[in-house]
Amino acid sequence: MSLDSDVIVDRRRIRRKLTFWRVFAAVVAIAAVIAVGVIATPGGRASLTSSGSIARVNIEGLIRSDQERVQALERLEKSQAAAVIVHINSPGGTTAGSEQLYDALVRLKAKKPLVVVVEGLAASGGYIAAIAADRIIAQQSSLVGSIGVLFQFPNFTELLKTVGVKVEEVKSSPLKAAPNGFEPTSPEARAALDALVKDSYAWFRDLVKTRRGMDDALLEKVADGRVFTGRQAVELKLIDQLGDEKAAVAWLVAEKKVKSDLPVRDYKLSPRFGDLTFLRTAASITLDALGLGTVARQIEQAGVAQAVDQLRLDGMLALWRPAASN
Repeated sequence: MSLDSDVIVDRRRIRRKLTFWRVFAAVVAIAAVIAVGVIATPGGRASLTSSGSIARVNIEGLIRSDQERVQALERLEKSQAAAVIVHINSPGGTTAGSEQLYDALVRLKAKKPLVVVVEGLAASGGYIAAIAADRIIAQQSSLVGSIGVLFQFPNFTELLKTVGVKVEEVKSSPLKAAPNGFEPTSPEARAALDALVKDSYAWFRDLVKTRRGMDDALLEKVADGRVFTGRQAVELKLIDQLGDEKAAVAWLVAEKKVKSDLPVRDYKLSPRFGDLTFLRTAASITLDALGLGTVARQIEQAGVAQAVDQLRLDGMLALWRPAASN
């Protein structure tokens, strides 16, 4: 009987040890995946070896207010990077988001030499971000400009009449929540919106005039809302020269005394490593194997939620939308 008891105790001890080592192995596996992800990605390497390099920052797609991006640029201010090259490929976005990005880049420029390289497009809010730089470089076929502001809203009045729906409301004053899209826009509401657009447009024009050193005649020529090719933009003083990242490095070496042998390394603006799809997937599989399926599903869905969120644009826009033009 005593022998059976000893066997049972030994078996329980072995099970506890096996459980411990299984959990330990899972934790080590997750840590290894995260470590490989950080080291394998350009952004991870840049965060580990930021000294003795030129930081490459990418601004792509629609520009919205983004506090994480601001904080990432503030960290770059304090890094050991010798200079910054910002690649822009954006049609713009909200005026508030574009102004926020411009201000963050201006603060960064005060600490480090900063050059903008226009990849394919720096229009409207994208151009607002570009003019924060010491120098703007674009390819011959790049598109820049679209200096202007718009306020768009759908009007469902005729549709509601067709389906027999009437929206009623009680509001404190005539211009509260106007325009609302459920009734014809009143002359007073249109005038209020027109004042908003003109005020933001005046701010945009003054910013371009000051940053690009334009006289009134040239400003009138470029500030009518259209975009220009890189070749046209040089003559119009919207950019400084034609070229690519190599031209940006050459200018930094010649004008800002940056060492010519410094490598250019990516600096990611997402402090939460939101771009590491493979990392989320690997972590999800590991958690699922441990029975933490709910957590795994949340990780898988995080990337989708982030992508959907970036499609929302609220407020006044500094955005190039050729498909919506008349």
